[in-house]
Amino acid sequence: MIRVAIAEDHTLVREALRSLLENSGRVEVVGEASTGDEAVEIVAQRQPDVLLLDIAMPGKDGLEAITDIAGLQVQTRVLVVSMGSDDTYAVRAVRAGAAGYINKTARVNELISAIDAIVAGQRVVPDGSEMSTQPAASPAQVLSPREFQVLGHLASGLTNREIAKMLEISVKTVDTHRGHVLKKLKLRNNSDLTRFAMQHGLLAV
Repeated sequence: MIRVAIAEDHTLVREALRSLLENSGRVEVVGEASTGDEAVEIVAQRQPDVLLLDIAMPGKDGLEAITDIAGLQVQTRVLVVSMGSDDTYAVRAVRAGAAGYINKTARVNELISAIDAIVAGQRVVPDGSEMSTQPAASPAQVLSPREFQVLGHLASGLTNREIAKMLEISVKTVDTHRGHVLKKLKLRNNSDLTRFAMQHGLLAV
């Protein structure tokens, strides 16, 4: 049985999550919180396997709570459950130390699968309408050192011009490296690059 705590400031949503999880027969809900401070306290006291955490919380927000939880040196892994549809929310959550991110529009089986995945040590991030838990390839094996650098900077949200200035190369060269990265990793755009970097732990916390 996976021990889970829920940090959600909307009572109806929190109670619905608890009911759905407990009815799965796979999860034991060991605590609930309605603020970021309470979330940190529950993790410190009960050390659940997983904390389901909303980003928008009263007082200490979810990202601040994630940072505080990381400093507790506990085994609890944080799965952010939020309404944010932009990849930026997921990036910020993972950078702060979350093990995964799932949208509140996800189905119950997707939520359970995400919980299973992060308990197993995987990172869960959005990938279109599905959840991706498996990396597509090892970037160290297929990218040159410079391409690897460009991948990391693009995934962190830097523009081609900013990367060019940082690496002291031309904007055209950055764009060429970007094209090589996309082709080698079989990705389509910068959003795919961001998800790929998150899956491989390439974004600095």
